[in-house]
Amino acid sequence: MIRFILIILFIVIFFLLSLPFFLITWIIGKFSEAKKDRIHLAAAKIFSHIVLFMAGTRYTIIGREKIPEDTTVVYIMNHRSVFDILLMYLFVPNPTGFIGKISLKKVPVLNLWLTRLHGLFLDREDIRQGLKTILAAIEEVKAGISIAIFPEGTRGKDPDETALLPFHEGSFKISTRTGCPIIPVAICGTSPIFEDHFPRVWPRPVIVEILDPIDPASLEGDLKKFPGRYVRSLVEEAVIRNHQKLQ
Repeated sequence: MIRFILIILFIVIFFLLSLPFFLITWIIGKFSEAKKDRIHLAAAKIFSHIVLFMAGTRYTIIGREKIPEDTTVVYIMNHRSVFDILLMYLFVPNPTGFIGKISLKKVPVLNLWLTRLHGLFLDREDIRQGLKTILAAIEEVKAGISIAIFPEGTRGKDPDETALLPFHEGSFKISTRTGCPIIPVAICGTSPIFEDHFPRVWPRPVIVEILDPIDPASLEGDLKKFPGRYVRSLVEEAVIRNHQKLQ
């Protein structure tokens, strides 16, 4: 419980300090939007490092060198924990937004942070609104912002951490419509940090493996029609492999 309380206190303090910080970055943005985005990304990285340190998370990130730094990409990741988002910001080299559930939009200050990090909110119950979110993500990619998405649509809660939910094919329209590379990312070991025994936070090892980029134009036949099935199989294979390493 002590770790949980300390993390909550840090988040509250960080959020309070965010308000004057946003004023400063707003002024910077008047001169350079790109610089403002870089500052917001750097702050997200610092925040993630500190929370993971306080949680006692020992993480290993494999394959950073596979991420191209000269183009936007779409990160496709499995999802078991809120800590997945923190880990994401440790390895992305460029400004990256992620698509989160619509309820996050109602959380004070957090919603401001997500918006400034080019985050988008998805209402899974509203098909029309969901399409608008995907179209907005496509525009972000065209504008030079990478997007991270959890195509399972929600956190996996199966006791078997290697069990992935189906990947929603609509998530891949961001890549197929823009032609940007798909970067599959397998995250293993995050639910035992927090979700498996809420509200306690336990120090646990985590492995994040970044897989080879996929050029959507290179996909043919069923792979092109249903890329979610193919990418899910790659992520699942990596999750199983790294789960065995953590045992």
